Amino acid sequence: MQVIIKENYEEMSKEAAKIIKDEILHKPNLVLGLATGSTPIGTYKELIRMYEAGEVDFSKVVTFNLDEYVGLPSTHNQSYFYFMQEKLFKGININPENIHVPSGIVKDFNAYCQWYEDEIDKVGGVDVQVLGIGGDGHIGFNEPGTSLVSRTQVVTLTEETIEDNSRFFEKKEDVPRFAITMGVGTIMEAKHCLLVANGEKKADPVSVLIEGPITSQVTASVLQMHPKATVILDEAAASKLNRIDYYKWAYENQPEI
Repeated sequence: MQVIIKENYEEMSKEAAKIIKDEILHKPNLVLGLATGSTPIGTYKELIRMYEAGEVDFSKVVTFNLDEYVGLPSTHNQSYFYFMQEKLFKGININPENIHVPSGIVKDFNAYCQWYEDEIDKVGGVDVQVLGIGGDGHIGFNEPGTSLVSRTQVVTLTEETIEDNSRFFEKKEDVPRFAITMGVGTIMEAKHCLLVANGEKKADPVSVLIEGPITSQVTASVLQMHPKATVILDEAAASKLNRIDYYKWAYENQPEI
C-alpha cells in the first residue's frame, strides 16, 4: 500500500486526479470505478479542469459507480446518479452509453446485482477504483460486519452512516435505509484501488485502514491485502498514523522502475 500525505484537501485532490489522468493516458479506454460523497468532489473538479485544458480525453472511458440509494430514482437530487452528473459527467466528454451507476428502483435486486457484476466482467474488470472511507471505516456501502469477499448486493445502512449522510437531505428521516453497493470482493478485484480521505473526522478510520488489523468491522482495512492500493490523505486525516515520517520519506524517494 502506498500512502501519500498532502498538505491540504486541494493538494490531495490534485494528486488523485493526476493519477487518474496518467492511467487514462496509458489506457484511453480505461474502466474507471467512481465514488460519491464530499471527498472526491475536488478530484472530479480537477479532472474537469484537465479535460477543459486538453490534458485528458474521456471519450473512450467506461465508468462504474460503487453504489446507489435504494428507492431513489436517478432524477432525485440526492441520488448518486444525479451527483455524478452534476459533479463530473456533464463537465467532461464521456459517452453516456459508457456510464454505469447502480439503479435503486429495480424490481428484482438479486438479478440486477448479478447483472451489474456481469457488466463489469464484460469489460475486463475495473482498472482504477476511486474510493472514499466512511466514519466507521466502510468502503462503498459495505458497513461493519460485511463479508470481505462479498459481491454486489443490497445492504442495510447503519445509524452512523444515516447520520453522516443526513447533511445532504432536508432531514434525517429522508435518508434511505438501504443501498445497493459493489461488494468488498468486487472492489478488491480492481487492478488499482485509489482511496482519498481528508479531515480530522477521518483520522481514526484511516489509522485502522493503514495500520490496524484487517477486519470486517472496518471493511476498508482489507485494502492492506490489495496488490496495488494507493491512499491519498491530507495532513488532518493522516494525523493519527504512527509512521507518518516513513510514508512521507517513501513517497519522496520512490524507486524509478
